[in-house]
Amino acid sequence: MNTPRFESHEVLVKMPAGKSKASPLLFVHGAYTAAWCWDEHFLPFFAEAGYVACAVSLSGHGGSPGRKHLDSFSIGDYVKDVAAIAATLPAPPVLIGHSMGGFVVQKYLEDHTAPGAVLMCAVPPQGLMSAAMGMMFSKPGMMKDLNSLMSGGKASLETLREALFAQPVSLDDLKRYYKGSQSESHRAIWDMSLFGMPRTGRVKRTPLLVQGAEFDHLIPSSLVEMTARTYGVDANIFPGMGHGLMLERDWEKPARQILDWLGEIKA
Repeated sequence: MNTPRFESHEVLVKMPAGKSKASPLLFVHGAYTAAWCWDEHFLPFFAEAGYVACAVSLSGHGGSPGRKHLDSFSIGDYVKDVAAIAATLPAPPVLIGHSMGGFVVQKYLEDHTAPGAVLMCAVPPQGLMSAAMGMMFSKPGMMKDLNSLMSGGKASLETLREALFAQPVSLDDLKRYYKGSQSESHRAIWDMSLFGMPRTGRVKRTPLLVQGAEFDHLIPSSLVEMTARTYGVDANIFPGMGHGLMLERDWEKPARQILDWLGEIKA
């Protein structure tokens, strides 16, 4: 398979050395970040396993256009981004969405079919309100820093560490991740809080894998379990890990579970 080409958005691609599997993989990042978060470990891991592995930077994120008017982008706009990239691929992709990206994937699945989808520490179909209320009382400093970051301000390195990691992370890596972080669309955050919750009956048509982390302060494991119950599947909670499953020291554990599941659904 030739390497896919994309003109509208930044899409990072890793190709397998030999013959590729039938279904490409499309990774969708969460808030405050971009496609780079998948390139650390997941893209090379899945390419080595035989998959065409692609990660999109949503509009206004990373190297994709629109940073100057980031606040104008809705979750619906992000869904259109995913749909446009998926349509460019040679076959319908399996979607892997993290945090906000998991919410985008759920909204995408309302009107599109896919061989499967992974909801990783995803914003639940009931929205962000319960997560935000919980953080307001349990982690007010983190809530303040994330609100500052959303508005184009700065968050501390310690907030980034606490928000993403439960396992050790080097200072050099933390600084790199901090450099890649950015503000987020207010409109998209409001969409996930009050407007446009996913039509879960339509999402259920797609085989789903739901993953979460024991020490996730942003999307607690209780909300991951609620997501899994909503869709009638099991919640897979990884002990000793934080919100940034794809960047944690034990990233290979959720990656290998996804790989095994891909085999089960024959993707």
